Amino acid sequence: MSEEIAYSDFERVDIRVGTVVEAAPFPEARKPAIRLLIDFGPEIGVKKSSAQITVHYTPEELVGRQVMAVVNFPPRQIGPMRSEVLTLGFEDEAGAIVLAALERSVPNGRKLM
Repeated sequence: MSEEIAYSDFERVDIRVGTVVEAAPFPEARKPAIRLLIDFGPEIGVKKSSAQITVHYTPEELVGRQVMAVVNFPPRQIGPMRSEVLTLGFEDEAGAIVLAALERSVPNGRKLM
């Protein structure tokens, strides 16, 4: 477990839900990845993300899926692309990433409370 933090620290991390509108292989990334375009609604818009999720997901099955992402980290250069959000997931027993999932659909752009 990480060190204890204050609730105000947690509030600074802006985690939102969005819908994947486009997904494609991202062979230029150092590690196998999928390039995602995620719609976070009118307030935030569509953002790019590079996600190392190739073990459990194909680009085709990701389109239309809702995902959670941190939207207030600074952009990060991944190969030729600037990844604008950090898509969230958990490592399985083999270290492959499984996307964090919602139980039900919610409007794009809603913040994790």
